[in-house]
Amino acid sequence: MATRHLIRTVILQSLYEWDFYNQKADLPSILERNLNEFAPGIDEPEFAWKILKNIVEHLKVIDQTISKAAPDWPLDKIAIINRNILRIGLSELLYADKEEVPPKVAINESIEMAKNFGGSNSVKFVNGVLGTIYREGEEKKIRTGPAQSSQ
Repeated sequence: MATRHLIRTVILQSLYEWDFYNQKADLPSILERNLNEFAPGIDEPEFAWKILKNIVEHLKVIDQTISKAAPDWPLDKIAIINRNILRIGLSELLYADKEEVPPKVAINESIEMAKNFGGSNSVKFVNGVLGTIYREGEEKKIRTGPAQSSQ
């Protein structure tokens, strides 16, 4: 398993535990414990902390984005595993350095986690939500175009 894929998997496990306990536990402590247990000596531990920082700092916006992209599914009705796969995917899609994590990589990694850990409809759901958000972002770039200089 590639290092970054393993890191995302450990973050997913940590978010799942944190979310299962109604976000009352200390998320950084959970991640630290899980990295030590399931990914000791990992090459880029800072990558895990970047993702976690983006999720924590932007959780409200990430959750609102999920709700807008999946209006038929209230956030608390989305399966915990799917909700947290989406949080990881969106943190990378919206807030990661595009050179470090291209949008299609963020989406593909989320789909892979949905295949491995989600239910029978997880892949379609995760792909649909992230694909919608990605397309909307691309359409917005096309509509607004490059900044025009005034003459």
